[in-house]
Amino acid sequence: MPSLYATSDLHVTHQGNGPILDQVRPASPDDWLLVAGDVAEKVGAIVETLATLRERFARVVWVPGNHELWTTGRDETELRGEARYRHLVERCRELDVLTPEDEYPVWEHAARPLTIAPMFLLYDYSWRTPRADGATLAEALDQAREAGVVCTDEYFLHPDPHPSRQDWCAQRVAYTEQRLAAIPQDHGTILMSHWPLHRHPTAPLYWPEFAMWCGTTRTADWHVRYRAEVAVFGHLHIPRTTHADGVRFEEVSLGYPREWRKRARGPVPLRKIL
Repeated sequence: MPSLYATSDLHVTHQGNGPILDQVRPASPDDWLLVAGDVAEKVGAIVETLATLRERFARVVWVPGNHELWTTGRDETELRGEARYRHLVERCRELDVLTPEDEYPVWEHAARPLTIAPMFLLYDYSWRTPRADGATLAEALDQAREAGVVCTDEYFLHPDPHPSRQDWCAQRVAYTEQRLAAIPQDHGTILMSHWPLHRHPTAPLYWPEFAMWCGTTRTADWHVRYRAEVAVFGHLHIPRTTHADGVRFEEVSLGYPREWRKRARGPVPLRKIL
């Protein structure tokens, strides 16, 4: 029987992470792979990595992370915001890699059919620390800066043509809700995103202010509402299994070398989900 694997936050251009890609391999040619974002910042590296993974796995499903959406002077592709995302979707389609814009695939190897829903949702700064509750966004960002925490997205992740990242997030949430509601009621789901759907996985963050860049309160009940068997995500660089409302949450990130070198088990670039 085939297996379903997941990975995220491979950051293949970081020194030390590139060779680890060789470990992301199936146990059988029928295995599937979920790639939950942050493959790299440059379009060329993203496409090359996904092409390699597609050669190995029977099916590859990808969602963007914040790093894929960065527009930096080091990338020959200077597209910003929505245009950059749509460009990546088209490149994935050339590789036969599924994206959040494609028909949802169905995993038929469980007790019930499980629709795999790749979701691009972003965040809207609604996950605040108690100190920032009731503050304006500008005040909350100032508090984060005072704590020494500013996500690099503030400089490189442009929302064009949307007025703000919050507006882009709201548009993506509304679009995704419509698609999730259309999943047959007798199907369970595997909800796959870069940012966690529920706030509880952010509890161990060393800097709690960073949670502002990690999700949105709008998705807090999606794992229940849409019958999730498991929710797969990355972004936090805290790989572990947690549960909420009886649903399993899998943070599947590899992370940076400075992080995984500290762990007794070393780098874990691939996790079996089902």
